[in-house]
Amino acid sequence: MLQNLKIDNIAIIKEAVIDFGNGLNVLTGETGAGKSIIIDAINAILGERTSRELIRTGNSFAEVSALFADINISVQSVLTEIGIDTEADGTLHIMRKIFADGKNVCKINGQSVTVSMLKKVGQALINIHGQLDNQNLLNEDYHINYIDAFAQNSDIKQEYQTAYIDFKSAERKFKSFIDNESEKARKIDILTYQTEEIEAADIKTGEYADLIKRRNFLQNAETLLSLVSGALQALDGEEGESGASSKISFAASSLQNAAEYDDTLKTVSETLTDISYALSDCASELNSFLFSADMDPKELDSVEERLSLLEGIFKKYGETEEEVLTYLENAQKELEEITFSDQIKEKLKTAADEKRIIMQDFADKLSESRKTASIRFADSVSKELAFLEMPSIIFKVVQNKTECNENGQDEIYFLISANKGEEPKALSKIASGGELSRVMLAIKNVLAAGDEIQTLIFDEIDTGVSGRTAQKIGIKLKEVSLDRQVLCVTHLAQIAAFADSHYLISKSEKDSKTFTSVMPLDYPERINELSRIIGGIDSTDISKQAAAELIEYANNYFLDKK
Repeated sequence: MLQNLKIDNIAIIKEAVIDFGNGLNVLTGETGAGKSIIIDAINAILGERTSRELIRTGNSFAEVSALFADINISVQSVLTEIGIDTEADGTLHIMRKIFADGKNVCKINGQSVTVSMLKKVGQALINIHGQLDNQNLLNEDYHINYIDAFAQNSDIKQEYQTAYIDFKSAERKFKSFIDNESEKARKIDILTYQTEEIEAADIKTGEYADLIKRRNFLQNAETLLSLVSGALQALDGEEGESGASSKISFAASSLQNAAEYDDTLKTVSETLTDISYALSDCASELNSFLFSADMDPKELDSVEERLSLLEGIFKKYGETEEEVLTYLENAQKELEEITFSDQIKEKLKTAADEKRIIMQDFADKLSESRKTASIRFADSVSKELAFLEMPSIIFKVVQNKTECNENGQDEIYFLISANKGEEPKALSKIASGGELSRVMLAIKNVLAAGDEIQTLIFDEIDTGVSGRTAQKIGIKLKEVSLDRQVLCVTHLAQIAAFADSHYLISKSEKDSKTFTSVMPLDYPERINELSRIIGGIDSTDISKQAAAELIEYANNYFLDKK
């Protein structure tokens, strides 16, 4: 449960620390005092979307932190999933800091987390009912979500949605193939031409680089041969004249003989001998190069022609031989697929039909789970509404079959008749504000019975109700709080009287600035606050007595349930 909430620089709240208790926690105060800001602060630590406008004027950031105690196994599982260590004492600390530049800093038990991770944990900690829930109740497209939550069929629904996605994918492939049938002949012509052109080119990996090298040789052949011939002439010498090779050989031979008389010349003799051998090898290689050099002028034309062909292929099908060959492989495969299109079409159709059967099986199971749940849901909600001063209520869940979509094959919506003799109609057509609030409370109570969330928040659930009905709502909220924590923002004394912990939200001005404070009330202070709610500006002895009677009634009503 939510044990402590600390707020800094949120809207008109400069600083507030609230210690919440078990059971029913009620927040009251004048309109505009800042009760909704408390809910905004809680939403922030639950990972909901916030705005920089939430930051108190004149400050660079706002911060909210919350301490939760006795977290259940569901919350612990989510923490484990996102890699957050749990505290040994079973507490959970969440902090969120919102900066004016839009940045957020979020931490859980001191570990930095993302807003999305914060939201995942928040969904397991607290369930907030506000005005948006009433809007969802008026939106018939949303009613199916209430039935699914009551049916607790998330496993079946997930299996169905996976099967639905698989079927739609297979169906799209089949339809795409059918749509392309008309272009089959044109595509065959194009692919045939392309494959034949590439195959005729007889592409070989590395050929282009080799041709570039060969062209460079042929284009510079005369210069190259002249240079090599000059080098060879320098080594072998011209006619009647010794070259470098023979001179070095003579020098090596002379020093070899000299070394027999003076061994200090042995090293230089061996070095010259090695050089002589090396020069001889060089001359031999140059001779071989000149002898084997193939410099047919016609070859250059052939090389240029081949390069031109390859470059033309590259422009069409890829920048390298590898890319062209890959293109050829894909084109051949596509051509084969089109050539055998009848077989492929039948294969795609069979695959789609098989996926449809699987999807339909899960759709039927999902529908059956909703059908069973709808009967129990309608009965449970009707009983809740009867208690909430709607004894003649007829609450129906309508389930119609539709084409399969992401939510299954069901259209589900609620019908209601609040008065005898009237046919049930859509909520949006007949429900008043007070009736809508009671229907929403009834649904929340029914869903809460199978929900593991430990803290429920009701933000102005009393809209449009008063008197006996308001007292019944107070009883119902107190019933819910017997096995979980409930926070309730209310304007009605009949509801506030049932509080286990009562907090007054008040607003004041100082130094041309507005401040909101949150104060826990003791019994005399509760009497004064309920008296204010009952009597308005001036509290009287009569209004105080009425307040005391409301609290006494609330205490006595649940005395046997303690």
